[in-house]
Amino acid sequence: MEPSVLLLLALLVGFLLLLIRGYPKARGHLPPGPRPLPLLGNLLQMDRGGLLNSFMQLREKYGDVFTVHLGPRPVVMLYGTEAIREALVDQAEAFSGRGTIAVVQPIFKDYGVVFANGERWKALRRFSLATMRDFGMGKRSVEERIQEEARCLVEELRKSQGAPLDPTFLFQCITANIICSIVFGERFDYKDRQFLRLLDLFYQTFSLISSFSSQVFELFSGFLKYFPGTHIQVSKNLQEILDYIGHSVEKHRETLDPSNPRDFIDTYLLRMEKEKSNQHTEFHHQNLIISVLSLFFAGTETSSTTLRYGFLLMLKYPHVAEKVQKEIDQVIGSHRPPNLDDRTKMPYTDAVIHEIQRFSDLIPIGVPHKVNKDTLFRGYLLPKNTEVYPILSSALHDPRYFEQPDTFNPDHFLDANGALKKIEAFMPFSTGKRICLGEGIARNELFLFFTTMLQNFSVSSSMAPKDIDLSPKESGFGKVPPTYQIRFLAR
Repeated sequence: MEPSVLLLLALLVGFLLLLIRGYPKARGHLPPGPRPLPLLGNLLQMDRGGLLNSFMQLREKYGDVFTVHLGPRPVVMLYGTEAIREALVDQAEAFSGRGTIAVVQPIFKDYGVVFANGERWKALRRFSLATMRDFGMGKRSVEERIQEEARCLVEELRKSQGAPLDPTFLFQCITANIICSIVFGERFDYKDRQFLRLLDLFYQTFSLISSFSSQVFELFSGFLKYFPGTHIQVSKNLQEILDYIGHSVEKHRETLDPSNPRDFIDTYLLRMEKEKSNQHTEFHHQNLIISVLSLFFAGTETSSTTLRYGFLLMLKYPHVAEKVQKEIDQVIGSHRPPNLDDRTKMPYTDAVIHEIQRFSDLIPIGVPHKVNKDTLFRGYLLPKNTEVYPILSSALHDPRYFEQPDTFNPDHFLDANGALKKIEAFMPFSTGKRICLGEGIARNELFLFFTTMLQNFSVSSSMAPKDIDLSPKESGFGKVPPTYQIRFLAR
C-alpha cells in the first residue's frame, strides 16, 4: 500500500478515535435541538455565515433555550434578554462557571482572572476588583488618567492637520495606556516601537479569534490542533505578549518597594510574598502573568474597537455627531476638558454612546459559561460542566426592548422627556457574576474620549455617508469593524 494512503488512513482512524473519546455520554435532560450526527455533532446545520447566523436560524425552530452539538460536545444556547437574565442573574452562582474558547485555551488554560473557575476565580476576581478600584496605591483617579490621555490624543490629532488617517492604532494607544498605567504603572509614547508591536499583536489576535477558521476550530479542536491553522498564530502572538509581561514582572520584582506599590503587578507581588507559605494559594506566577494578559488584552481591544465603530457611525450619521457637539457646547463649552460629572447633564451624548455599544455588538456570542453543578433550568436538567453560550447579540437586538433593533438610533435610550432610560436588554459587558471586570473603566473611557474628540474636532470622510459600509470585517467570537479613513478637523 502507498505510504500516502497509509498516512491518510492513519489520520482518519486517529480522527475517529479522538472524537469517540471526546464524545460525552448523554446525561441529564438537555433542552431540545437538532439531532446530532455521531462524531460530527450539528456540523450539517452550521451556516457558512458563521456560528451566530447558525444559532439564529436554529432559534427560530427550537425557541429561546436550545442545545447545539459543536462537534462532539453539547452546548446550551440562551437566546433573548429573559433567558440570559434568568440564567446569569437569577441563578447567578450555578451559571458562574467559565467555558473555554478553543483557539486561546492552550495559552490561558484555566489560569488568570477571566478563564479561571471555582475558588481560583473568586480569589483572583476579588483581588483584581479591589486593586483596580484604587490601584492599591490611592494615587491619581481613573478620571485623571483618562483626561491626561485624552489631551495627548488631541495633540496627536492636531498634528494630522485634517489629513485622512486610519484611527485603529491611535484608539488602541489611548485605551491601552489606561490599562498600562494601572497594570504596569506607566504610559507609552504613541511612537514607542515595543508598544506598537504589542498593539499590532492584539489587533491581529482579536481578528484571528473572530475569523471563520477559528469558528471551525471551535467545533473540532481536539483533532485540528494537530494541524497548521489560525490557532498556531494565535498562540504565537499571545506567547510573545506573555514574554513581554514576564520581563516586566521581573523588572517589578527587582525594583519593588513594599511600602510604595506602584501598580497592579506590585500589589500582586506583595500578595504573593504574603502567601508564600500557603501551599494552596492562587497567588502565584502563572496566575499573575495570565491575569495581566487578560486585563491588558480585554482593556485595550474592546474599548478601542468600540471607539472605531463609534466614529465610523458618526461618519455615517453626521446629524448625530452634530447633535452631540451641540450638547457638548451647551454643557461643557470649549475652555475646559470634559469630566465624568458632565455625563448626567448630557443625556443625548450618553444615549449615543449606549447605542454605539448596542449596535456594534462587540462580543455577539458572549464569553462561554458553564454550570458548576447539576442545574435545573426551565424544566431541563443541565449536568455539571455543561457549557452555556449567552448570546448577547440576541439581547442587544431584542425587538421587545428596541423598536428598530437593526437600525442605529440613539432614541432607543431616551424616554419621552429626553432623559436617559435604563434598559434591561443592554448588556454589552454581559451580566451576572461574570460581568466584565473593567466595565466601570470602559464606560468612563468611552464617555471622556468620545466627548473630548468631538469637543475639539469635527469629523468627515471622503465617502458620502450613504456609501459608508458598516459590515464587519470579521464576525465570530468578536466583531471587527471595517478599516476606514477619517479626517479630524479642528473646530
